[in-house]
Amino acid sequence: MSGPVAAALFDPSTETLDRQSLRNLQLRRVQQLLDEIVPANAFYARKFGGHRRLDSWDAFAELPCTTKQELAEDQALSPPFGTNLSYPIQRYTRLHQTSGTTGKAPIRWLDTDQSWDWWARCWGHVYTGAGVGPGDRVFFAFSFGPFIGFWAAYEGTRTVGAMSVPGGGMQTDHRLQAILDNDVTVVCCTPTYALRLADEADRLGLDLARSNVRATVHAGEPGASIPAIRARIEQAFGARCYDHTGMTELGATGFTCQEQTGVHLIESEFVFEVVDPRTLEPVPTGEQGELVATNLGRWGMPVIRYRTGDLVRLDALPCACGRTFARLAGGILGRADDMLVVRGVNVFPSAIEGVVREFPEVSEFRIEVFNQRSMSEVKVLLDPAPSAAADMPQRVASRLHDRLMLRVACEVVPAGSLPRFELKARRVVRHDA
Repeated sequence: MSGPVAAALFDPSTETLDRQSLRNLQLRRVQQLLDEIVPANAFYARKFGGHRRLDSWDAFAELPCTTKQELAEDQALSPPFGTNLSYPIQRYTRLHQTSGTTGKAPIRWLDTDQSWDWWARCWGHVYTGAGVGPGDRVFFAFSFGPFIGFWAAYEGTRTVGAMSVPGGGMQTDHRLQAILDNDVTVVCCTPTYALRLADEADRLGLDLARSNVRATVHAGEPGASIPAIRARIEQAFGARCYDHTGMTELGATGFTCQEQTGVHLIESEFVFEVVDPRTLEPVPTGEQGELVATNLGRWGMPVIRYRTGDLVRLDALPCACGRTFARLAGGILGRADDMLVVRGVNVFPSAIEGVVREFPEVSEFRIEVFNQRSMSEVKVLLDPAPSAAADMPQRVASRLHDRLMLRVACEVVPAGSLPRFELKARRVVRHDA
């Protein structure tokens, strides 16, 4: 389906810089950040021991990393917002929080007008990468509660001249009707919820592939970079599927372009490092490690050398789209704290999901982890679609074994019995007993 023609690049002056010029720009902006916040920001004044000059990347690497646990403890000791504030509280105009999907209390996050505008500009990169521009109507299948989620994405449409169409407070069937009635061209939601929209459209006899939707943009989960999930979404919507990475604490960090050869990191607005999660030493480009990030424009409540917990592989080669921003090959590969060790085999839930989603007969699933004879075991519960054949669990189990070299029991549960998710899915259930 044809659509509006958007500019190829959101900020050509930075997106095409050679690596050395880009690194020089980043170092200047790091120094500007430190000049602004230290010692006004009590959290980082304590952490860094006062003002300092950064004349080299070696000096930057000497700064201690920041962790989510530190931020949570800081807010617990100095409620409600902690001490990571660079300005008087009257400067802040936005309050959001993390999702709390880990089972821990969410972290509150404040933004000034300037920080919020910066985040919206970061989303300009995301939208331009997906070819979104004037004439597009962007629908947000999102509840718009305190979780930051797609709030910044909603604000970001104005940076590319697109129209925002909110979808909060709606049931799934009402959202589908709103997409059709308003000639929506772009849908923003989690990958999980895109599949739920597709299932509901199928149940209602609606052909999403014949709608005006030509692009879907996803966040909150790594699914949009998993080939099987991306293929299912693209088939259901008749549209191209784009990934986006980001965190409440950091902002919008990355996006896929129309070449779809990995997730571009917005290196004009962040410093990214990939380190060994055990030693925190840098890993060679192309090897797997933990992503560490520093945001350069969110001065009101910044994070410096923030350990994301995301495992990635960096590709620093220029992209065919013309951007020189480095890419995450395959997107986010998994979470350091999510890895399962099953009979000596390391496996990420996203790898299991990538296989399960190759089967359209599976409507939803759950990964159950339990101990047996002092070893971790995994079972996958499969919620079947109406088209599911009787031998579906055996075929899923066989493919999981072929791909992961791991025997995984698969069991069918009654159709519709597993929970559906609008925000981040919680599909891994651990049984400690």
